[in-house]
Amino acid sequence: QVQLVESGGGLVQPGGSLRLSCTASGIWIDTYTMGWYRQAPGKERNLVADIRDTGATRYADSVKGRFTISRNNARNTVYLQINSLEPEDTAVYYCNALRTDSYWGQGTQVTVSS
Repeated sequence: QVQLVESGGGLVQPGGSLRLSCTASGIWIDTYTMGWYRQAPGKERNLVADIRDTGATRYADSVKGRFTISRNNARNTVYLQINSLEPEDTAVYYCNALRTDSYWGQGTQVTVSS
């Protein structure tokens, strides 16, 4: 059984930082493209950032320069460092593992509010 478990979300003030983690079990992430997506209330789920098995990364324009995705294959974990948080970043953040198969985590809530 494949599981992706996200952690690290929470309530943070504007300008603050968070580090999200996603740890996989049941698969080895080293051959997967690992992605972070987010979904705000009433909106679609959209890609925030992903990282290929080669280490190549891409980011949504809205988060470039503020978010950094990384992976530790030995720990079977992918991370999302989020800096300079804005209220518009408030959403549920989901982890995805993609190859020919695709798996999702259950999400972690990030709320940016003063």
